[in-house]
Amino acid sequence: MNYLLNKKIIIKGIIKAETGLAIGGSNSAMSIGGVDKGVIRNVATGEPYIPGSTIKGKMRSLLEMRLGEVGDKAMGVVKNGPCERDGTRPVNLFGNASGSEGQRPSRIIVRDAVLDADQKKTDFFKNTDLLFTEVKTEVVIDRITSKAMPRQMERVPAGALFRFEIVLNIFEQDGNEEQLKKDLFTALQLVQDDYIGGSGSRGSGQVSFHIDSVFERDCEFYTEKKLESNKTSEYKTLFPI
Repeated sequence: MNYLLNKKIIIKGIIKAETGLAIGGSNSAMSIGGVDKGVIRNVATGEPYIPGSTIKGKMRSLLEMRLGEVGDKAMGVVKNGPCERDGTRPVNLFGNASGSEGQRPSRIIVRDAVLDADQKKTDFFKNTDLLFTEVKTEVVIDRITSKAMPRQMERVPAGALFRFEIVLNIFEQDGNEEQLKKDLFTALQLVQDDYIGGSGSRGSGQVSFHIDSVFERDCEFYTEKKLESNKTSEYKTLFPI
């Protein structure tokens, strides 16, 4: 099938860490006495960020569970991978790699979420244990000997703000634009009531999304320099999160 792009919907806003975020990075440079699990950081700036793949993957998995479309494709040793069946709502939004009718491109792009520039100018991170992060100590108790085994993990502290951007592509072949929008915002709401990153069942990873702006850019925006349409108030009314 030949896909003809109709418009792009640009959604921007803030992700607020309601509890500490433990999105793991590489521990290749871990020193003796350092934390057991470090957070992912920009190698150039040292700043933690939330990978777009983390946000998008959580959105997809939760939407699949919400719609009863947990897939049966194996991903390595992980069972129940992404749903690939053509015509399902998760596939309509997130695409598939090997459907019966061929590959369907993802309708959404999720950028990496970076620390809010304005917050970095304040004293919010002034007293953190490490650069922009805290160290949380947990204790594992041996069930037989009752011996305590402490471990440390690095987290972005609660209250940290990240700038996010999601792009929703609408193609001429899509007769379900409103459903795509609804499923996208449903997925964001589901993530708010779940978690991202690690140790979510032990208190980490709760986030909230706050929409700042929504703009629609049709083909004329790119070919004829036509102005984009500000849909912020409309979306906030239809999809309050």
